[in-house]
Amino acid sequence: MKNSPKISDAEWRIMQVLWNQHPATFSEIIEGLNENCDWSPKTVHTLISRLVKKGAIDVIKEKKNYQYLPAVTEDEMMNLETESFINKIYQGSVNLFVSNFLKKQKLSKDEISELKKILDENMK
Repeated sequence: MKNSPKISDAEWRIMQVLWNQHPATFSEIIEGLNENCDWSPKTVHTLISRLVKKGAIDVIKEKKNYQYLPAVTEDEMMNLETESFINKIYQGSVNLFVSNFLKKQKLSKDEISELKKILDENMK
């Protein structure tokens, strides 16, 4: 994985809009956010600017319009966030994380079967 930027929870919401629809104009990003939040356009602009500076978003300039698109994939960011969380909370121990998670969750038979399948694939 390339050096993916660390992003805040608020920036994550902007990225989710772009992962679902890209490229997108500023207005389209605001429209995508409207269902979930009541941020002012200035706040959205600030968040977009930060994401551009961090290298998470690329900008395409077309005449008077700017179009934004993700420079990192959702999968890259999920992996980075997961790794960061496990390092911070579980001192990097995936085993401790998984065992703690499984002790606290009620899993269906299908979910258990899927986990077994993933484990079997990783043992190859």
